[in-house]
Amino acid sequence: MNLREQFHEHQKLYIIIAVAVAALLTLGSVMRSHADRPNYLTVTVEQGNITSVVQATGTINPLTTVPVGSYVSGTVKYIFADFNSRVHAGQVLAQLDPEVYQAQVVQARGNLDNAEANQKNLEASITAQEAAIKTNQANLDRLKAAADYTRVSTRRILDLAAQGIISRDQADQSQSGLDQADAQVRAAQAQLNQSVAQLAQTRAQLDQARAQVKTMQGALDLAQANLRYCTILSPIDGTVVARNVTVGQSVTASLQAPVVFSIAQDLARMQVYAATDESDTGNIKIGTEATFQVDAFPTRTFRGRVSAIRLNATTIQNVVTYNTIVDFDNPDEKLLPGETAYVTIPTGEASQCVKVPNAALRFTPEMPQQEIQKLYQEYRIPTAAAAAHLGGQQVVWELASGGQIRPLAVRTGITDYTYTQLLAGDLKTGDRLVVGEESAGSPAGASRTPATPRFGGPRR
Repeated sequence: MNLREQFHEHQKLYIIIAVAVAALLTLGSVMRSHADRPNYLTVTVEQGNITSVVQATGTINPLTTVPVGSYVSGTVKYIFADFNSRVHAGQVLAQLDPEVYQAQVVQARGNLDNAEANQKNLEASITAQEAAIKTNQANLDRLKAAADYTRVSTRRILDLAAQGIISRDQADQSQSGLDQADAQVRAAQAQLNQSVAQLAQTRAQLDQARAQVKTMQGALDLAQANLRYCTILSPIDGTVVARNVTVGQSVTASLQAPVVFSIAQDLARMQVYAATDESDTGNIKIGTEATFQVDAFPTRTFRGRVSAIRLNATTIQNVVTYNTIVDFDNPDEKLLPGETAYVTIPTGEASQCVKVPNAALRFTPEMPQQEIQKLYQEYRIPTAAAAAHLGGQQVVWELASGGQIRPLAVRTGITDYTYTQLLAGDLKTGDRLVVGEESAGSPAGASRTPATPRFGGPRR
């Protein structure tokens, strides 16, 4: 039997085998195409409320913390307050050794006494010089009167001598007496002038002595003040939160006073210094109610109110932050200064809005960039949504029928870090948005393992 006869005899069988092989090839191609198609992870668009918040980490601080320093240097002799001690204004906190300053007070007081004695001595000298001036003035007046009498008498004798009544020798003696009287007057006048000059000099010395007394008084006041500063007092009512000295320690006050105690004025009212990012400060409003938690009470939520955003910026590794101050009441004083607080500050609220999951806004399919750009053009995705995200415009990927995905341009509003408010876009409640994908394909003959979801950008 030749091949032709054999083919005709089994023609139906050959046709059935050919159809079966073709069907198997088609089924394998379809299965391979389905195996290579990614398995997309989706979430459903919901409707509800969104509250946008700013989250920051900060520290708890008292409203007022006063550093108590030492104005003078010395050795700590006594300490009367410790950590957590409640103190009142004027209460003694510590005592420095006052021996050196007591000696300075004694020395300053001695210098003052010496200056005051010198002043009194000069005052007595002035009194004596004023009396001497009066005596010299009286002596001068007496000598002037005697000189006037001698002058008159000499004039008469000279007239008689000119008439030849008395001898020339008597006239010369009378003239000599007049000259001596005039000389005595001049000597008395000079002595009076000298006494007046000495009085003026003594008065100048008295002014200098009075100034010296004031200087010595100031030195004594300074020494007494330094002695008082050896006793360190509390300036306010409060609680000691830090003690930086011990008995026997030397305290050196040079360019600035060393801080020996820190006193918190009132632990019943405190503040949180929350370091907020510069991008968030524009949304925070003064007076907003804020909440925070601390590690000491992980199950409790504490409440406060934003009181200020301090203008002094802090830059760490090119990150700029500002201290946002949250005031709160601490009546039981459970919260302690220095504790770390995790602060949440509301910045906006939207009621019954369409909520887009943030994971959908971050998703980009694992496909070549050219294909993504082609899909953007096909579905008319604007550049502002695809790249710049200006005005809140972004792109989400919707799972369409047949397992395919398509991009949608949306405009978003506030966010709570899980969902974002939808302001505009072709989305409604119940739509399915892609948030990730699994690659289900594997080489032929290789063992299959559970696929891992991939969230990220396009393949280059």
